[in-house]
Amino acid sequence: MPAAIEATITDLTHDGKGVTRIDGKAVFVSGALLDERVLLRISKRHRHYDEAEVVELLQRSPHRVEPKCPHFGLCGGCTLQHLDAEVQIGMKQRVLADNFTRIGKVTPASWLPPLTDEPWGYRRKGRLSVRAVPKKGRVLVGFREEANPRLVADIRRCEVVHPVLGERIALLAELIDGMDAVADIPQIEFAAGDDTIALVFRHMNPLSERDQAALVAFGRQHGFAIYLQPGGHSSVHPLWPEHPRLAFKLPAGGGADDVELEFQPLDFVQVNAGMNRRMLARAMDLLDPQPSDHVLDLFCGLGNFTLPMARRVAEVAGVEGEHGLVERAAENARRNGIANAHFHVANLIEDQRGAEWARQPWDKLLLDPPRAGADKLLDYLPHKATKRIVYVSCHPASLARDAGILVQRHGFRLTSAGVMDMFPHTAHVESIALFER
Repeated sequence: MPAAIEATITDLTHDGKGVTRIDGKAVFVSGALLDERVLLRISKRHRHYDEAEVVELLQRSPHRVEPKCPHFGLCGGCTLQHLDAEVQIGMKQRVLADNFTRIGKVTPASWLPPLTDEPWGYRRKGRLSVRAVPKKGRVLVGFREEANPRLVADIRRCEVVHPVLGERIALLAELIDGMDAVADIPQIEFAAGDDTIALVFRHMNPLSERDQAALVAFGRQHGFAIYLQPGGHSSVHPLWPEHPRLAFKLPAGGGADDVELEFQPLDFVQVNAGMNRRMLARAMDLLDPQPSDHVLDLFCGLGNFTLPMARRVAEVAGVEGEHGLVERAAENARRNGIANAHFHVANLIEDQRGAEWARQPWDKLLLDPPRAGADKLLDYLPHKATKRIVYVSCHPASLARDAGILVQRHGFRLTSAGVMDMFPHTAHVESIALFER
């Protein structure tokens, strides 16, 4: 075993690992915080850097806190529970600022105060891995291990998952351990609406009647809707009850009525329900929708922004690449009595400048792209008529790149930007920015 080495942590990586240098080579140290003095042991060597683990903490950071979860350090679901929550969000703001400076060569005229919400029990969407481990004599259900993503972390509960489910991880493991298909269930996806939590059991072979009865009994006892997935996404179907309903409400603001969005358990929805409502309110404040406005919402999904916005503007068009999401967005519009929202299916990574929606002179734009960002769109949008853009981002580097394009090529000003703690206790950086011209 390699000898332990004493070192001082001089920086943090963007994913929350401590940084030190040994013989001039960068070493990334899991579990170490800035300014801490540690004994570390090298765990993996690479050409340009090494990875290490803390053997002993010699001098603690004043910002170190006791992790709430007893599985912290083993489970890879969270990496920052040992860091004070205020310092976590400050770190994320610095990551965003650094990306703007290095990549986009832009700086916001002002910084928005960080958006935060309840840091525990917030996760309403996710995937739990399942693995039968004969050596342990039982089934493991949870997220992957931090040090070895091929392994399922041995956990009994989860502090960041919706508490109705997070407190029942061990019961889920016991359920599967008693099934005939104990070796045929690799994962369970979960999705929570306001009133219902759905569990989707992926199974590699048909389930016996006994197993199906066990799943129904579990759903009845704990109040879960049970779905089965024997194949791809299209194979997902309810087992119990016959017609479950997943939905959540969103405030439209400005005195307008709330909207309710129904969704399917594998649909994309924002992971953090409380933060989603705060994010929507901030997006509305920044976009400043007016009764005469015509607004384009790109990467609209189920209409998370589109439908609340429609309550306050003349017209809004939502564009999304996944056909099923667009169908459900249109259904949600009809269900809420919204007639001024229109939806289009389009692959926004490809050139869409010939589409009718792309040729219209929209007053305002809202973007919420995936990690890759929206640089392909910015070859032909926005038009000169567009005076205001709100950009919601899940990846600070792509936002910074696109900010540079909007400022330098399209003549916008980066008026304000800030981070939103969509995934507390992780290094994930969600952000929002306002552009004006």
